[in-house]
Amino acid sequence: MSSVASAPVRVRFCPSPTGNPHVGLVRTALFNWAFAKHHQGTLVFRIEDTDAARDSEESYNQLLDSLRWLGFDWDEGPEVGGPHAPYRQSQRMDIYKDVAQKLQDAGRAYHCYCSTAELDARRDAARAAGKPSGYDGHCRDLSAEQVDAYKAEGRTPIVRFRMPDETITFTDLVRGELTFTAENVPDYGIVRANGAPLYTLVNPVDDALMEITHVLRGEDLLSSTPRQIALYKALIDLGIAKQIPSFGHLPYVMGEGNKKLSKRDPESSLNLYRERGFLPEGLLNYLSLLGWSLAADRDVFTMDEMVAAFEISDVNPNPARFDLKKCEAINADHIRLLDVKDFTERCAPWLQAPFAPWAPEDFDEAKWQAVAPHAQTRLKVLSEITDNVDFLFLAEPVEDEASWTKAMKEGSDALLRTAREKLESADWTSAEALKEAVLAAGETHGLKLGKAQAPVRVAVTGRTIGLPLFESLEILGKEKTLARIDAALAKLAA
Repeated sequence: MSSVASAPVRVRFCPSPTGNPHVGLVRTALFNWAFAKHHQGTLVFRIEDTDAARDSEESYNQLLDSLRWLGFDWDEGPEVGGPHAPYRQSQRMDIYKDVAQKLQDAGRAYHCYCSTAELDARRDAARAAGKPSGYDGHCRDLSAEQVDAYKAEGRTPIVRFRMPDETITFTDLVRGELTFTAENVPDYGIVRANGAPLYTLVNPVDDALMEITHVLRGEDLLSSTPRQIALYKALIDLGIAKQIPSFGHLPYVMGEGNKKLSKRDPESSLNLYRERGFLPEGLLNYLSLLGWSLAADRDVFTMDEMVAAFEISDVNPNPARFDLKKCEAINADHIRLLDVKDFTERCAPWLQAPFAPWAPEDFDEAKWQAVAPHAQTRLKVLSEITDNVDFLFLAEPVEDEASWTKAMKEGSDALLRTAREKLESADWTSAEALKEAVLAAGETHGLKLGKAQAPVRVAVTGRTIGLPLFESLEILGKEKTLARIDAALAKLAA
């Protein structure tokens, strides 16, 4: 098998356009992308869209858009082209048909006429006898008379690949040497009865024709690897393939309850993270930690740093658990790393319809620019910006009864009146002066700053938690701040 050093690296990422992309798929793309970049190799992006019942053009376009949003670039594939085009399997059917026929002509594949019921019955019998329950080779060596009899019954065959009667051993780039005995890798289907090629044929054929040197993919595909190695050997004998690629099987991504994260799990959807305002670099940073690390004491890094350090041999074969809170924390770190101008630009979608609850004409650019540096230190995801700054652009603060009940304790009206008096005579060009005013009001009523500022915050912003209060008051301005305290006092009186 090829090694990283022996030939230019060529890897591929080959998703099927079925539904929303999920984070496990993104992790696989990331590792292939980083591996190719690290070795100055070639990343081939290929679309596996031979399943007409599940694949859709909408999912295909969404897939391309998602990969572009994440910042991935590829050297060959859709929108880029390349010497092995087309890069959509639905446009390569003649290639697969030709290869399948060559395999049959060479005796490396054969027609199988077994019905599903017959296969199931023989598998059940094998299991009952304690034997391997894979295909038993029933149609491997049919006579012409047996074939004619099956045809007379109206049976339409599938095409099966003839596995060699030998043990297959290979060195997995992640897991080390693995061995599969012949009895555990039976003959397998490569073409359906309707003539449609199966994944088991099209994937290795495309890898062979596109001269892929390294196949980095999910652990769930490990059991198919010995079958593909045998097929590669046959393709080499036929002059179709030049080499057998090296394989590396990436660890499972686990969700709740030690179960593999599936498409049905809400936290697996890439769209969820995009809609919540995760940064692509924050999400990719976290996904890279699901099986790999830059250093034992460092979780936050750039994609350039990952590329510089990434080696597939450093990937841990053990399952990796997806932790949403850690994902959010790493994203928050990446938000802090942005320069303020970049931060304000990335927040833009959440400051307008349909996310913003204020009218477009009520948005104040100067206030937004003033508050942005304070907001940047508070957010885990960009979508949180809307609730953090709405007090600046709404005519009145949001009505959050839970916050009101929590903050407005007995005596809050007296505190607010004192705070209003202190604030009215304070220096409104200094957040520190506003803090001193509320601190003084609290001392008048025997309260520390934390307890004193809570009613003021809810009166002005509507919420108990938010941006730094005194900077917020300064940006909102004296007139609106005092008016909102007056409104709160009126509500308390009522």
